[in-house]
Amino acid sequence: MTDAKPIVISKSQVFTAYKRIKANKGSAGVDGESLKDFELNLRDNLYKVWNRLSSGSYLPPAVRRVEIPKGKGKTRPLGIPTVSDRIAQMVVKMQIEPLIEPHFHPDSYGYRPNKSAHQAVKQARTRCWKRAWVLDMDIQGFFDNIDHELMMRAVKCHISERGLLLYIERWLKAPVQLKDGSIQVSDKGTPQGGVISPLLANLFLHYVFDRWLEKYWAGIQFERYADDIVCHCVSKRQADALYASLQKRFESCGLKLHPEKTKIVYCKDANHKGSYPVITVDFLGFTFKPRLTKSRYKGFFVSYGPAISRSSSQRIWTTMRVWRLHRRHDKTIEELSLYCRASVRGWINYYGQIERSVIKSVLFHLDKLLSKWAYCKYRKIKSRGAASRWLSGVQERQPGMFAHWLARKQRGLTIRAV
Repeated sequence: MTDAKPIVISKSQVFTAYKRIKANKGSAGVDGESLKDFELNLRDNLYKVWNRLSSGSYLPPAVRRVEIPKGKGKTRPLGIPTVSDRIAQMVVKMQIEPLIEPHFHPDSYGYRPNKSAHQAVKQARTRCWKRAWVLDMDIQGFFDNIDHELMMRAVKCHISERGLLLYIERWLKAPVQLKDGSIQVSDKGTPQGGVISPLLANLFLHYVFDRWLEKYWAGIQFERYADDIVCHCVSKRQADALYASLQKRFESCGLKLHPEKTKIVYCKDANHKGSYPVITVDFLGFTFKPRLTKSRYKGFFVSYGPAISRSSSQRIWTTMRVWRLHRRHDKTIEELSLYCRASVRGWINYYGQIERSVIKSVLFHLDKLLSKWAYCKYRKIKSRGAASRWLSGVQERQPGMFAHWLARKQRGLTIRAV
């Protein structure tokens, strides 16, 4: 008699998946069990995940739905699986990703090893200089409208093991628990927030868009980060024809291009001097538009390039206002820097790699808040101007205290009084 399981999954794979889930953190699912709770009986809990997965008896629980702010009063639905389910999804993802990843298009950048949003933005910038017309695409409710049958057809092109196919289909069809506790049956879509969802979404668009575009529109260049897509065209006529063709293509696959957010854009710069009413592209938190740029030789010229978008700036400002730093009179400035450090570093690492405006202008508001904090905290500081001078002195003496101060110094930017 043998103890062999029908699905080959090792215990070490489950433990590796757990370590990756732990690194990503995340909140509790429908069972209310946090990662810390799960770790109280770690050995037994991991054994249960392994035993059910390898025996073919694993059934995913419902996904907890939460609404996260999206801007302008709108929200985005996010699905949060339980800790055990996230580990199970990671195990299967680790098995199927090496089989699927090599087939993806080089201009697909989202949620892929050795690919990044910065690469996509830089590639888009280069291509906007060369081709004057862009189709800026937005797929309406993409993650919520993925057709399960088409999704499984795409998966079966790469995965043959029945057990893995069974689990992928179960995750697609896993019910959703709404805020009021009611359960909603899932007949389409894959929840944003699921571990395996980004890989499946990428695979779906690989066949719906990437492969299709290569076959029928071979001359079109594009950058795709998950469902965020820009296509580069040589003329307005080509962009119009591509737009019409893509509308039909997406509708045939159960998706729809957003009629207001999908638009044709003219990349106006020193070389493209024509006229067109739409000249801005929003892509991955950046706004591309004509910008007056200093030449490396002398003078200025108009270049078409990215900088942090207004909506991204607004999210940063909102976060900083929520901190209410000027009310934290019990804290030292060193303690405030520790409190802000992770967020400020993240903003600079993401937006500052492409353009300095996040350091020069957006994070200038953080200095204003710190100046206000100093004015409220220290009685010897009698005016806002004195608070600004005091803060400038701290910046000069300890530029490494805040990440944006250090970035200014390293890039030779002037430290401005606030």
